Amino acid sequence: MPEQASESNLYARAEHAARTIRARANFDARIALILGSGLGALADDFQEPNSIPYQEISGFVTSTAEGHAGRLVFGKLENVPLVAMQGRVHCYEGYSAQEVTFPIRVFKLLGIKTLILTNAAGGINVEFNQGALMVISDHLNLMGMNPLLGPNDERFGPRFPDMSEVYSRQLQEVVVEEARAMGTEVRRGVYAALSGPSYETPAEIHMLRTFGADAVGMSTVPEAIVARHMGMSVLGISCITNMAAGIGDEPIQHEDVIETGNRVHDTFAGLLRRVVVRINSIA
Repeated sequence: MPEQASESNLYARAEHAARTIRARANFDARIALILGSGLGALADDFQEPNSIPYQEISGFVTSTAEGHAGRLVFGKLENVPLVAMQGRVHCYEGYSAQEVTFPIRVFKLLGIKTLILTNAAGGINVEFNQGALMVISDHLNLMGMNPLLGPNDERFGPRFPDMSEVYSRQLQEVVVEEARAMGTEVRRGVYAALSGPSYETPAEIHMLRTFGADAVGMSTVPEAIVARHMGMSVLGISCITNMAAGIGDEPIQHEDVIETGNRVHDTFAGLLRRVVVRINSIA
């Protein structure tokens, strides 16, 4: 009985947060963006922007990682209504998987149909260059947890959701086509998620490459799992901000991750502008 009450409370808290957001913003978006490390500046390009700090939304936890502003931004990109998380929260900050994915639950109740996940990732595939963009075709969940653990509320989704196509193949093709049209190369690959916050060892990267991973990071997968649990379409794009341990010769520093994200911002932003227009026409 306590477990059922707890899960029902999650739904009630998500409803309360959705009502709070609707009271603060003119919400008609069907596409949500989560902007990763060094990529938050895209929300500054929104037309008619309106923002709410996470701490002002019940149930949202505060982002503490550098490069994550920690606010919801509403507006339009190429006249397409959007909501963006300008910075995400991570399990390595001390939050549970349920806390990290709570905004995704709220997005669903707000009517979001498509979730676009971006992140900064370490390159494992030796054919990738620093600054390359990779559309996520699949993932490896090696974080040691799953955000769906615990009692299930059928109002969110089924107890055992199918994960055979977490990242929409149709949306992957949209990214590849739009990148080609603007003369930008986009790779396609498997994203491995570890808990962090320490970067991986060379031995761990060797293991991940053996497993078939092309890039590695500390986010995205919990959000993608919860989005699919609720029937949302998911698109994931990684910016390869550094080469993983044992792939490159230099030590990995978070400042370099932020710098690379800033350097490729214009290309990434240009691609996302085209992609959201295409997605909006499909929906």
